[in-house]
Amino acid sequence: MELQQMRYVVAVAEEGSFTRAAERCRVVQSALSHQIKSLERELGVQLFARTSRRVEITAAGTAFLLAARASLAAADRAINDAVATTGEIRGTLTIGIIPTVTAVDLPAALGAFHRAHPEVRIRLRGGASNDFITAIRHGRMDVAVLGLPDSMPPQGVSSSVLARERLVAVTSSQHALAEKASLSLSELREERFVDFPENSPGRIPSDLAFQAAGVHREVAFEAMDTNLILSLVAQNLVVALLSPAVVPGNSALRTIPIVDGPTRIEYLAWSGFNPSPAAQAFREYLIPE
Repeated sequence: MELQQMRYVVAVAEEGSFTRAAERCRVVQSALSHQIKSLERELGVQLFARTSRRVEITAAGTAFLLAARASLAAADRAINDAVATTGEIRGTLTIGIIPTVTAVDLPAALGAFHRAHPEVRIRLRGGASNDFITAIRHGRMDVAVLGLPDSMPPQGVSSSVLARERLVAVTSSQHALAEKASLSLSELREERFVDFPENSPGRIPSDLAFQAAGVHREVAFEAMDTNLILSLVAQNLVVALLSPAVVPGNSALRTIPIVDGPTRIEYLAWSGFNPSPAAQAFREYLIPE
């Protein structure tokens, strides 16, 4: 069994086609098919059920695929670790980014990192902090920027605080509260809100703050996209609680400090168990020694 045969199996499984898999692997289809048939003979099982028009992975193929991916990842890691001893960093760096990163200039950090380590392939993934923590723990992600309540630090990963900030109320310039110098949560009890989905890390700080203040609030809209959230606010449909850094200098919007408002912490998180050379190098661009 050879690593290249594993790569061919993974490509066919992911592409669902021998033709597309061959194109992806930059080999002729006959060579790829021959290698997979040779592997099937060696294993004594059929990895794919195929006709002239259809390809499906078998139960044996599914079982093989999981271990094949792990083997290929381990082989790539071995190569990258060996090369890193010469000062050259290679491999893939997978980074998770929440929608409201404000503590760091991530594009600038990525640009500087790429110029210093052009052989590293960078993958960006959007999503929620809890999903990123799980992905890091399971080795599917290298580093992530998280946004969490101050009472819920990340668990099971290594992390460093990037910034602490208090959220502000964001209203339309036409809103009755728009000219207020400051607000308390109790003054917002009659308002309708837009917020991130329920139980998401972006939403929890606000829910906890209202709960602690004994104030019920109505969340009429849920969204993950801050641009959509701000657009709904600008239409005077709802109020939002957001980091002031994500609110543009827009005449249609107002930001108002909240004296008892929620606090949010941004973290950089990574695996403390054998991080890749690329992950270790990238951390230095966000957390200088």
